[in-house]
Amino acid sequence: MNTSVLYQTPTFVIVAILFIFMLVFNRIGFGIHKRQIAKDPESASEGLGPVEGSLLGLLALLLSFTFGMSASRYDARKQSIVKEANDIGTAVLRADLYPDNIRTILRTDFKDYVNARIAYYNSGADADKNTIALNNSAKYSDKIWALVVNQSHDKENTLRSQQMIPALNSMIDSVSTVEAARNATVPDSIFWFLFLLIITASLIVGYSSNSKKINHVIVSGFALMTVLTVFLIMDLDRPRRGIINTEASRQNIIALEHMFK
Repeated sequence: MNTSVLYQTPTFVIVAILFIFMLVFNRIGFGIHKRQIAKDPESASEGLGPVEGSLLGLLALLLSFTFGMSASRYDARKQSIVKEANDIGTAVLRADLYPDNIRTILRTDFKDYVNARIAYYNSGADADKNTIALNNSAKYSDKIWALVVNQSHDKENTLRSQQMIPALNSMIDSVSTVEAARNATVPDSIFWFLFLLIITASLIVGYSSNSKKINHVIVSGFALMTVLTVFLIMDLDRPRRGIINTEASRQNIIALEHMFK
């Protein structure tokens, strides 16, 4: 689980601070330019047009790049959850291949396993609950695996084992796939550079202004749209902490409970 300060800080707090910094540095840039004009009136016509355009273009490129990274990771999380649900469902159905005495034991263990996986998804961002749920998942999957391997020694179960063992392999592997997808977030270094670029762009935009006073509507609008974009990017990158979540995909795991009724 990501334990960095940036990840653990609420997204609303980050974008609120970023919004304030954008307004402050825009004013700082505007003030520097006005003081320069006061000392040298001829510099009023001088601007940073090419620099401003290049910096804003670089900012747009980085925003687009970061959004693409977070969106692709979000899609990967949803797909991994759906795949896990399918893998569990396949393994549960193949338990019906065994005689009733083994089938009953397997289905009981599978039910416990499904409950452990549901607890995992319901644990949210709580690291302790997450660890407990993962340990319980491993305990029940090991129990199921041990029973299936033991039954595979019986020649009468050869065909059953050929069907069940690959399904169990996929089910067990999907746990690490889901966990890896959950932890695959955009590196903090990219976000820190993005914040630095946004603040620098605000400073340059303020410095490049030739108006006699700050147009608060335009400046605030630029800052607001920028931080909303950052909010969307970070929210996509926080699967269990944000508004945009994988709840719809998690319903596939919860729906597995109906297989035991």
